[in-house]
Amino acid sequence: MKSFISYPENSDFPLENLPYGVFSTSDNATHRIGVAIGDQILDLSAVSHLFQNAELRRVFQQETLNGFMALGRPAWQEARTRLQTLLSVDDPTLQEDSQLRARSIVPQSEATMHLPAHVGDYTDFYSSIHHATNVGIMFRDKDNALLPNWKHLPVAYHGRASSVVVSGTPIRRPNGQTCPVEGANPVFGPSRLMDFELEVAFFVGGPPTKLGEPVPISEAHEHIFGMVLMNDWSARDIQKWEYVPLGPFLAKNVGTSISPWVVTMEALTPFIVDNYKQDVQPLPYLQHDDPYNFDMHLQVDIKPDKSVASTVCRSNYKYLYWTAKQQLAHHTTSGCNINPGDMMASGTISGETTDSYGSMLELSWKGTKPIRLLDGSTRKFLQDLDEVIITGYCQGDDFRVGFGSCTGRILPALKLF
Repeated sequence: MKSFISYPENSDFPLENLPYGVFSTSDNATHRIGVAIGDQILDLSAVSHLFQNAELRRVFQQETLNGFMALGRPAWQEARTRLQTLLSVDDPTLQEDSQLRARSIVPQSEATMHLPAHVGDYTDFYSSIHHATNVGIMFRDKDNALLPNWKHLPVAYHGRASSVVVSGTPIRRPNGQTCPVEGANPVFGPSRLMDFELEVAFFVGGPPTKLGEPVPISEAHEHIFGMVLMNDWSARDIQKWEYVPLGPFLAKNVGTSISPWVVTMEALTPFIVDNYKQDVQPLPYLQHDDPYNFDMHLQVDIKPDKSVASTVCRSNYKYLYWTAKQQLAHHTTSGCNINPGDMMASGTISGETTDSYGSMLELSWKGTKPIRLLDGSTRKFLQDLDEVIITGYCQGDDFRVGFGSCTGRILPALKLF
């Protein structure tokens, strides 16, 4: 496929991708829906009149993607086909209208990106068998690494939607209770063990479901709009003290960063690979034979303040034990209703080798093996002003479908007492 907008072969945003995001510019503070193409953005509010579907014209004038997500897969596919035509080198509609091009095409360098959707609810799964095994070995033992339920259902907890932020938003090191000395009284103060978690999340789409009506796994894909990179920041020492018996709380609600561009499932379809082999057969409501895993290359870099970035992790989405379809079907089997814009995350994605572990907890093996960075410094956990940079892409024969980046910098904790 060839666009009249030029870009290099390794661009994250070729004509085969066309991810959706929300942006504004210095001369227009209104939040608008855009599509990334090369290093440019096509402003859909400026070209919405070129869509025959009145519903598409309506939702592309809105300030978030929720309305578009709600339309469902036929509308998503219609929009994608029309956009690929409009941006094609063979179509004159936009290419030869200089005034419309000037109004509708914006350099990404001149745009400010925002959350792509209003996130009403956010759920974080625990779907990487390598991550779960590593954590189980660290905190229990090798023979009891996975708890009895882990291979029977996608374990998850409900996260805090209000602290989901777009890439580039600084994250403040949290204060909280920790218990540095086993058996002693807790203390209050800044977390000393700040960590990243390499994750990928999907946005829910389609019409809202009704309370009490589960989404069967055969229909789950109709409610999966697209994916973003995620960093689910974690304060490990706060988490260790607070998580019994109900799980993460303050350790996780400190902030969850996502990349601004939502890569659609249509763009990811060419990169589907076999599902991870599940050696315990799930119950019938979680079974699906069609592949719904993705060969998605993921990378994490740490950039200390005023220094160079060092790659600390290379992993892949295909290592997830539970698929996105299984996650969504399980989430709704209770009758929990879902809405367009809800977000469901994979949990930390760790691979099979030590350099593919998706958190500092694993990379430093609970702080016992410091990670050396390119500038000579070492890390067991994140320091103040460290920037974490997550990138990801799927590689085709002569193109890639990328996500851009998900970044965030750790700011020092506030002095509360």
